[in-house]
Amino acid sequence: MPWMKGVPDPCRGYTDMASLFIIQCPYCGARDGAEFTYGGDATKHRPDPADGHDADWHDYVYQRDNPKGPHWEYWHHGAGCRQWLKLHRDTVSHEIFEVQMAAPVGKAEKT
Repeated sequence: MPWMKGVPDPCRGYTDMASLFIIQCPYCGARDGAEFTYGGDATKHRPDPADGHDADWHDYVYQRDNPKGPHWEYWHHGAGCRQWLKLHRDTVSHEIFEVQMAAPVGKAEKT
């Protein structure tokens, strides 16, 4: 719409931010960040379900840090191989230091 020229599209979400960098997918090679979806903090550890502490689960699910600088994150390659990746990325400069599979293919990582 002409009257909305220059207004950001709210439906695009984080796609514009993700397009600022290239992710080296282990399967697909260098891909635009817009093909990926941010999956969360890769440094959090899932609580043991047997412990049954509600406060631990509350913190795991709802409490989020907003780190500045190098940080490990999960990213999903939804527009490609559909694999989950673990990225070591600087949240300020968007520089990517390392990319690895989140878990071996077909095997979930135990924490």
